[in-house]
Amino acid sequence: MRKITLAVLSLSFLVACKSQKTTTTKKMVAETSVNIKLDSVIDDKVQVEMIPIKFTTTTATFHIPKTVPGTYSTDNYGKYIENFKALDAKGNELAVTHTDDNSWKIDNAKAIAKITYLVNDTYDIEGTHDVFSPAGTNILDGKNFMLNLHGFVGYFKEHQELPYHINITHPANLIGNTSLTDIDPAADKDTFIAKRYFEVTDNPIMYAEPNNATFKVGNMEILLSVYSPSNTLKASDLKDQMEKMMNAQKTFLGDVNATKKYAILLYMSTMKDDANGFGALEHHTSTTVVFPEMMPAQALAESMKDVVAHEFFHILTPLSVHSEEIHNFDYSDPKMSEHLWMYEGVTEYFANLFQVNQGLIDEYEFYNRVLGKINGSKRYNDAMSFTEMSKNILEEPYKPNYANVYEKGALIGMCIDLIIREESNGEQGILDMMKKLSAKYGVEKPFIDAVLFDDITGITYPEVRAFINTHVVGDTPIDYDSFFKKLGLSMQSKETKTGYLLKDMQTPYISVDQNTKEVFFLTQTNSFLTTLGVKPNDRLVSINGTDYNLANIQALVGASFGWSVGNDITMVVKREGKQLTLKGKVIEPMGITYTLAPDDLPTTDKRVILRNAWIKN
Repeated sequence: MRKITLAVLSLSFLVACKSQKTTTTKKMVAETSVNIKLDSVIDDKVQVEMIPIKFTTTTATFHIPKTVPGTYSTDNYGKYIENFKALDAKGNELAVTHTDDNSWKIDNAKAIAKITYLVNDTYDIEGTHDVFSPAGTNILDGKNFMLNLHGFVGYFKEHQELPYHINITHPANLIGNTSLTDIDPAADKDTFIAKRYFEVTDNPIMYAEPNNATFKVGNMEILLSVYSPSNTLKASDLKDQMEKMMNAQKTFLGDVNATKKYAILLYMSTMKDDANGFGALEHHTSTTVVFPEMMPAQALAESMKDVVAHEFFHILTPLSVHSEEIHNFDYSDPKMSEHLWMYEGVTEYFANLFQVNQGLIDEYEFYNRVLGKINGSKRYNDAMSFTEMSKNILEEPYKPNYANVYEKGALIGMCIDLIIREESNGEQGILDMMKKLSAKYGVEKPFIDAVLFDDITGITYPEVRAFINTHVVGDTPIDYDSFFKKLGLSMQSKETKTGYLLKDMQTPYISVDQNTKEVFFLTQTNSFLTTLGVKPNDRLVSINGTDYNLANIQALVGASFGWSVGNDITMVVKREGKQLTLKGKVIEPMGITYTLAPDDLPTTDKRVILRNAWIKN
């Protein structure tokens, strides 16, 4: 997952679950059939019918996921289910007990012929829940349906590993965009086959009027599908940059296997009773992405490049390298792995490293990104064991530190990479380590959580294990300067143009007080904020008459994209308990940027050689 948490706007999904081969025979095995009716929306709800496999037990429990792979949060999708019924063959209702938010116990299970229920979507009620938009659902009758199927289709544990047939009736003007194959030729009906429940949840579908582009990356077909409410953004506008970027990724990865088809589903939000959580959620063969439609074209293109790059690199981990906790994911009572540093951190590191390696960004931009992650990591508990945090990420006090997987997690990957580079005289790096782990395990063979570090030590160096014990398992903060000295890098500063509320797409000027839910201004600032009169730790009350806090901070940052130089602006803040009104004009924001830059060293210096091996090999 790559979550652009606009409270801190740190850019950053995929978890590979159990992949079990289904034995095929001439005789059709038992299957669950699901009918989703997008052509008959009822009060902004969609009707779902399920015909389950026959039961031999007296009772059965139907589940909607509590948590889904890649989100690392408890979202309780069962809360959006209404009017749940279990019927026998004559249409009589069976006794049902709603045992918790996500479970329904059905008596006389042998008589179950059909299950029906209505599904609410999450996009238009985002202020009432914490479901991350790319993992959420949308029902916009006749215009758009975002089917993250974990929000529409449930399961019986007894039947999870058996096939599903998903039948979807829909308006003929809307097409289903997905990496699945539709086997129904009708224009208003699609049928998709999944080998098991995991494949249902792993394949989102976005229905919208055609706005697509396709291209090839090696032997892989890429589908880019866009829903733009005002029709201002065309898939063709992003195609060339996505194609260039993903081909560069494949070159960087080399011989890593990939899927034959990959779908990028981009939903552009109006931000009015609409999706407000920006970023992406990864799946094996696709990714769902959400951004505000008002986002400037250049900012959108850059953000798409970063988030899609992150998601695509998940084909290495956790798709090819993952633990038993992920392989046998429990949607009702999930057990978390201790290796988020690898699943999200190393993935995020690769998403930045490949860009400098393949010439998509220059080395100075890459160093700036590294520095941005160091600054971003300081917002979290730097003295918290990363493995302990990962194992307990759904609980307090670890949960608020989740976004650090994209900051310090990426830096952990960088440090391990540099240690391997130094010890191998520049010949090997962390990508080689991941390829070796992938060769040992792969999609269908999980590792044991407690054994992974032994495996890594065996294929790398004792120095890597020492770093892991001290800074990943242990709680000692990392001395990044010691690594930069080995590379011949030092700190410099200059004035550059920034965003109004964000220095760049990874470094904000605002944050949130988790106790009071107030937005407050950080010490680092820009000319726009200082000219207006904003001071560090000012608590934001409103801007131009609109109140802001944690609940709508993403809308605040989205609105700032639309500010123009010369516009009037009125900001109300609280300072030392007193409310102040700040008035002025929007000016072009400038700020001091601290950057890493190479020292003046001869090309034969071992620090230069190591640095070149790091970013160019």
